[in-house]
Amino acid sequence: MKAFVIPGLTRSGHTSRLLLTFGMIALLAGCGYNPVYQTTGAVFAGYSESEATPYVLQMGDADMACDLGRSLDPLVYSFSRVTDRPDTTGSLLQLLAANCSEQQAWEQELRYERAIFNDDVPEAKDARTAAKRWHELTAKRRLEAFNRAMRAYEYDPADPEAECPFLYADQDELTFLLGLLTGLQAIINDTNSGGAAGVPKDIAPQAERAAQCLDNEKWGGLPNAIRANVWLLLPDTRPMMSPDPWRLLKNSSELGVEAGFRASMALEAVAGETAGRRDVIEDVIRRFDAAESTIQVSEDYRLVDQVGRNVITHVSDKLWTREYGYRTPAAYFGQLSPESSSDTETMDLDDLL
Repeated sequence: MKAFVIPGLTRSGHTSRLLLTFGMIALLAGCGYNPVYQTTGAVFAGYSESEATPYVLQMGDADMACDLGRSLDPLVYSFSRVTDRPDTTGSLLQLLAANCSEQQAWEQELRYERAIFNDDVPEAKDARTAAKRWHELTAKRRLEAFNRAMRAYEYDPADPEAECPFLYADQDELTFLLGLLTGLQAIINDTNSGGAAGVPKDIAPQAERAAQCLDNEKWGGLPNAIRANVWLLLPDTRPMMSPDPWRLLKNSSELGVEAGFRASMALEAVAGETAGRRDVIEDVIRRFDAAESTIQVSEDYRLVDQVGRNVITHVSDKLWTREYGYRTPAAYFGQLSPESSSDTETMDLDDLL
């Protein structure tokens, strides 16, 4: 039987072309090229930004949302190997994952306070070490969230002459704003870790400058709350003739209640804690609780309000644990002692439970 030969192609030429074809396939495979992966990545990133992100922001379950970020981030961001990096969605996912690790840090902080209350030194030391480790992880995640948000909108925060990014929609504005917030939070978490994460401190003035790109009233006072926190951390960044940072924080908290999400109030409480201002902390907790009867929580940003609530609750829990050895009883949120403001002066055990 005669071998099949393409007219005009010698055996040696046929072999050379086959080798060239297989070589190209091997090269493309080695580079990770796969049109199916690229298409899937583009579709997945588009769905995440247009549908998943708004859905998550409407969630009232912050714990489930943080688990979503922790589990989905490796999947969503793995597509950056075959297509454009999904930095907008990726920033939110890292933000949510950071909330998970911060919750763990908070639990260790409360364990530390209980140990101090009970004079258990070894337990207190172990809890302090564990809290630092969780704060380190949180700081790293929040730094990544900040970097992704800045890349998503092609904004160089290190450039003092950088123009404000063009933000197409409310979701873009919020993603950029939350990126600035997480950058500031990363510094605080890193400080609580003993500097283990190595978060650059110059993020603070960068966030203060970039926060001016956003409408303060529209976003519930968050831009000015970020700026006020930076002024308290780094007084040299405060412009001349600017308002007192504490007054600005209180005003931002009021705007947050009007907007329907109390993230600014959480920042006020964090500032009070960082500065050792118990008077501020107590006032914020009372105002947060008082707002329960008047606020109309934004349906679009329910998660933002819930995360703010979690921060205030933790600050309250630490005060209660330092004083009494247990966290805030549910019926007494907004108060700072077992003494009731009603006719009954003290609680019995049933009240606590």
